[in-house]
Amino acid sequence: MLHDLSKRFRDDQLVRIVDAATIYMCACPAAVAHEVMRLREVYEYQQNCLSDGALMEQVHVRIAEATERAHAEMEQCLDDVLRMEGWDRDTLSMPDGLRELRNKTLD
Repeated sequence: MLHDLSKRFRDDQLVRIVDAATIYMCACPAAVAHEVMRLREVYEYQQNCLSDGALMEQVHVRIAEATERAHAEMEQCLDDVLRMEGWDRDTLSMPDGLRELRNKTLD
C-alpha cells in the first residue's frame, strides 16, 4: 500500500497561484503549479489502481515512486520561482513589480 503524498502546497494554494498568474499573464508559476496538480492526480490514480496481484502492485508502486520524486522536485521548483519573483508567501499574491511589467507589456 502506498502512503500519502507529501505536500508543500495545499490544493487551494495551487489554484490561487494559477488564478493570480493567469490574471496577470505570468504563465511560468501557473505552468509549474499545473504540473504539481497533475502529478497529484497521477499519484492518486496509482493509489486507486493497486490490486491484489503482485505484478500489478509492483507496477503501480513503481509509477507512484517516480511520481513522488517528480512531485517533490516540482514543488521545490515552484517554491523557488515564487521566492525569486517575490510573491507574498502568506497570501500567495503576485508582487507589484510583475503586475507593472504585465501592464507595460499590454500597452
